[in-house]
Amino acid sequence: MKPQLMIFTNGFEGTWPAIEYGAWIAKTMASRLALVGVVEGNDDEHPVEEIFSRAVTLFQEYGLDYSLELDNGSAEAAISRRANPESERMLVFGPFGRPQIRRMVLGNSFRQIMADVTIPILFVPAVRMPIKRVLICMGGLGYTVTAEHLGLRVAQMNSATVTLMTVIPPINLDYPEARKIRENWKNVENTDTLTGRNLREGLESAQKVGLEARIKVRHGNVVEQILAEVKDGNYDLICMGSQYSARSLRQHYTPNVTADVAEIGQCPILTARYLKPQE
Repeated sequence: MKPQLMIFTNGFEGTWPAIEYGAWIAKTMASRLALVGVVEGNDDEHPVEEIFSRAVTLFQEYGLDYSLELDNGSAEAAISRRANPESERMLVFGPFGRPQIRRMVLGNSFRQIMADVTIPILFVPAVRMPIKRVLICMGGLGYTVTAEHLGLRVAQMNSATVTLMTVIPPINLDYPEARKIRENWKNVENTDTLTGRNLREGLESAQKVGLEARIKVRHGNVVEQILAEVKDGNYDLICMGSQYSARSLRQHYTPNVTADVAEIGQCPILTARYLKPQE
């Protein structure tokens, strides 16, 4: 089933890249699209009506099947209300133009939404079209599987090349798996480790659907290495897992790498929680 794209705007100009990119994705995937305009207290400053008018022109040019909806309150709350875990939806949004003091007190919108919703998120701080190069960041715990599959689907529909990357951080722990990764990080994909198996399975999945794919391994600080690869590889889409895939205390003390990359980078990010296959 093709997911419906639901794009959100509060009228802030910084949300236009999400509308443009979302329309492109909907056209590529032949998916239905809904644009939700959230009327906030500062609507005079960021009028939804004006950006709706531009969006309709774009949607009609693309020949999309679309609908327009209005909501009141905050964009973050509107997104949470529509994030039905039973739906086949992908949420699309960009920066909402929050004042720095608000971000300091309440946190970045992306972090809030990522913690609240369980369905896939496409965060678009800048437009990168067409989609020719896709970076899939592979973690060592298998939590990227859902995002990986979505990324491969988008890559296949755009005939994009795929890079499956893992970053090996400095490892000081002394147990067999950690030692094996530490001693063989340059060719970790060939090792009998969870990281190695995930990379090999990802490469096989990409090749099965006819994609040109490669494995890339970096060593160092995870966020810094991902951002460096994005810059060096000139990617059009990054696919990453969610720390909230872990249903344990782990998510409360592990770094939120996806959110850090989203806040610093200038490339669209597709993220999704791991969904365990139904038995």
